[in-house]
Amino acid sequence: MSEAARNWDEGFDVVVVGSGAGGMTAALRSQALGLSSIVLEKTDRYGGTTAVSGGGIWIPCNDQIPGVGGSDSYEEALDYMRHLTRGEVPESRIAAYLKSAPEMVRTLAEEADVHFRSVRKYPDYFPDTPGGKPGYRTMEPAAFDAARLGTLFDEQREPYAGTQLMGRISMDQVEAHTLFTKGKGWIRLTLGMMWRYWTDFRWRRRTKRDRRLTLGQALVGSLRAALQRQQVPLRLNTSLVSLVEEGGRVVGVEVDGPNGRQRVQARRAVVLATGGFESNQEMREQYLPAPTRAEWTAAPGVNHGEGIRAGQALGADCAFMNLTWGTPTVHMPGVTPQPGLFVERALPGSLMVNQRGERFCNEAGPYTEVVYAIYRNHEATGACVPCWFIFDGRFRKNYPAGPTLPGSIQPDSKLPKDWWDKVIYRADSLEALAAKIGVDAQGLQASVERMAQHAARGVDTEFDKGGNVFDRYYSDPSVGPNPCLGPVEKPPFYALRVDPGEIGTKGGLLTDDHARVLRQADGQAIPGLYAVGNCSAAVMGRTYAGPGATLGPAMTFAYIAAQDIARQAEAQRQAA
Repeated sequence: MSEAARNWDEGFDVVVVGSGAGGMTAALRSQALGLSSIVLEKTDRYGGTTAVSGGGIWIPCNDQIPGVGGSDSYEEALDYMRHLTRGEVPESRIAAYLKSAPEMVRTLAEEADVHFRSVRKYPDYFPDTPGGKPGYRTMEPAAFDAARLGTLFDEQREPYAGTQLMGRISMDQVEAHTLFTKGKGWIRLTLGMMWRYWTDFRWRRRTKRDRRLTLGQALVGSLRAALQRQQVPLRLNTSLVSLVEEGGRVVGVEVDGPNGRQRVQARRAVVLATGGFESNQEMREQYLPAPTRAEWTAAPGVNHGEGIRAGQALGADCAFMNLTWGTPTVHMPGVTPQPGLFVERALPGSLMVNQRGERFCNEAGPYTEVVYAIYRNHEATGACVPCWFIFDGRFRKNYPAGPTLPGSIQPDSKLPKDWWDKVIYRADSLEALAAKIGVDAQGLQASVERMAQHAARGVDTEFDKGGNVFDRYYSDPSVGPNPCLGPVEKPPFYALRVDPGEIGTKGGLLTDDHARVLRQADGQAIPGLYAVGNCSAAVMGRTYAGPGATLGPAMTFAYIAAQDIARQAEAQRQAA
């Protein structure tokens, strides 16, 4: 008997490290295929980054598209991904994702009672690219009753207040879009949501958290309930120390947990679903564009790259380590994570400028593209980290901005006093505002004047803000001729400092079509080792196809990994 075999504290067929959507999907599917599974989570809360996310998954050709009035085809989706990834991702890996994604959704519904719905109007991020769509491909999780989790709900990572109405009332993606754009029936919707929450007296006595889970909370809750039904253990406070290798094969993990250092055998495979490295300053400085700071992240601060480093220790290859799922974040000293600017950039009466007062991007574009633009401009000018989100009094009254609600709901007098001139800046003139924030006043004035001209014409001749259906998704339809463009002219004037943050890093262990981790030396799969989610190199490459293009691949390749593990196990049984 080998040294490794003599020293296991316990054993399972499949050991999954990480409790986000990818990790839980891998464990559920493995268990359904007859493989005993366990999920190990290093923190005292399960759900990972998924729990604080929008919970959407990008699934081309999903079964619901015809029912919501759309159409799609494998050829269109492949064409779209080819254009976006520009040959940097093997087509076979893209094909594996596109072919398995609808099957993954279908199987989770049938086997695990985890359900999604296609969102008709949520566009791909590049809808005018060949194969792009104005909606349909993004699916959001069905609302989930937290009471079904019992006391397990107390261990679920809490959502961000910014994703909830009044900081505590859950809203799904469709409801959020209606509220942010003040769509038809938004007042009635608001009152109904508030009534439902406050009249749930029995649940209110238990917790302030909403019983009705939506977004990432609903996805995590439904997956966790499925784990419980299938009797898959999930261990909290159990962190990965290293992978255990024997004869070139990964056979288990060494972990640190409540009972100290232990070794858990993986008779068939280890699936790493440990997230990226956005909270590891040393790895950020090693791999990401400079300057970079861990405190700029919009992610929950729990991902330090343990899975990536464990794979590298065994000679695993990596890719895209210099890339992130970037999003501009609002600088809030001493606050981590920082709030992302997801919606407000598309609204009229605002613009983003560098320290010269110059615009440098289409503010309404996909958030990853905005962060790329920040670094491109900073490399050229040295004046874009940080940059600034500028808006006027009309914008402040009507729209949210970073951590602030519309002024009609949360007037300046109700903002925390210590935010002024640290988080949010205000002045009665653009010149005075520029002086406060250290931005060139003439440059800012010129940018504001050009924005007024763009707004009057309805066309942004510099960056084409509002030029496609995605830009206009979170715009104000009551404003014309371009719902994303408006003059910045009504005092007082405001500014938020913007940092180049992210919702996660996208570089990680290089994997093949089956999610098997590849060795750097020879490009061959490391037997017994799989990686999914942000600890693996993104199938999206340097781009972001659409809403849910992080979780969609994470869950799909988790599904693929379980299928492959089960196939190999069956082949071994037959050979024996």
